[in-house]
Amino acid sequence: MRTTLTPEFYQLFAVLLVAAMAVTFVVAAVADGAFVWLLRRLSARRLPRRATVLNVPERGRTAPAADRTPVRR
Repeated sequence: MRTTLTPEFYQLFAVLLVAAMAVTFVVAAVADGAFVWLLRRLSARRLPRRATVLNVPERGRTAPAADRTPVRR
């Protein structure tokens, strides 16, 4: 027995598809906002406020010492 899909079916399908897309978009936006809020809150909690240090050479040095791996000869 063969049935055909009626125009009412297509209309209801389109409405449900648009509603599902809208719900998905809203849930994704809320989740993204909550995640960004959580990251900002955690980063603000982890980093203590420190005094600013000026970027000036120490004792006449023009560049910081380079970290080098010793090489045996």
